[in-house]
Amino acid sequence: MTAALIVISGADHWTLKDGTRHPTGYWAEELVVPHRTFRAAGVDVTLATPGGAAPTVDRSSLTPDANGGEDGADAMVAYLATIQDELSHPATLEDVDPDAYDLVFYPGGHGPMEDLATNDASGRLLTKVLDSGAPVGVLCHAPAALLAARRPDGSWPFAGYRLTSFTDAEEAKVGLAEKAPWLLQDRLVEQGARFVGAPPFTPHTVVDRNLYTGQNPASSAELAEELLQAVRVHR
Repeated sequence: MTAALIVISGADHWTLKDGTRHPTGYWAEELVVPHRTFRAAGVDVTLATPGGAAPTVDRSSLTPDANGGEDGADAMVAYLATIQDELSHPATLEDVDPDAYDLVFYPGGHGPMEDLATNDASGRLLTKVLDSGAPVGVLCHAPAALLAARRPDGSWPFAGYRLTSFTDAEEAKVGLAEKAPWLLQDRLVEQGARFVGAPPFTPHTVVDRNLYTGQNPASSAELAEELLQAVRVHR
């Protein structure tokens, strides 16, 4: 059976420029849509977080405004309820063997910018999976996790890769650009990524070798389908 590892941020806040905490967590759509897509395709899904902590959902991702209305919000909450046991008892990221999985996927939300961006275990896992040729998917703010990856010589494994993420323009539109201690697009470019952005909040994915990136929550469905196709090819 095909196996997927979904690594979720364990953070429940993001520390802003003035030291205040911005409540955050994973963005529901970015977990639910790929999880549902993988499960419908018969993929065995494992959820993992740093330290095995139960992840926090960004409450704003469950509102009608974020889901196209009340029905969409209700459907999001209902799906999360079906995987609540997995969310309450995730695997411990530090103990995960990446060789046991056919693909690795990181959903976003501002959470990864607080913890996964500096998590050495996550960085090692991403480097190993990248080098294995297995598909690596990161969505929206999840490319922050790529920043923690390093080779033994200190170089960044993702330098030169074409990729995307939540953009500076999108941060500005949600009102966080001026408050942020750093912006993800800027950090990725500083490290040597070849950043490819699209107009704010439009679905947009970028594929470079076995790295699959999505710009925003609207990219969730397309990225999930691309990852499934990549697994079929890789196997």
